Amino acid sequence: QVQLVESGGRLVQAGGSLRLSCAASGLTFNTMGWFRQAPGKEREFVAAINWSGKSVYTDSVKGRFTISRDNAKNTVYLQMNSLTPEDTAVYYCAKATGVIDVVRGREEYDAWGQGTQVTVSS
Repeated sequence: QVQLVESGGRLVQAGGSLRLSCAASGLTFNTMGWFRQAPGKEREFVAAINWSGKSVYTDSVKGRFTISRDNAKNTVYLQMNSLTPEDTAVYYCAKATGVIDVVRGREEYDAWGQGTQVTVSS
């Protein structure tokens, strides 16, 4: 079972930037995704990327967030720019069951990290 460890979350002012990292314990070419969960809300899809670099984003982060991966390092990144207080949440990295499709549904992912807190102050 692949273990996922997120890092990079912290307190940042609105308009600022952060880069989250997700390190996988084993070699994986599976589609990888980022989700987030704000207090009192359900966990929601943020972005996903397949092994070849094809990516998809939820509408609210398009143009501001960029997902990328370094297959040699078994690491996935989420570059977040122009952050707003609405981006405040625990961010989770996840591994999908497939390799080709960039999927959005939580049910498509079978391994999750412990999460990293991102707080954006106004």
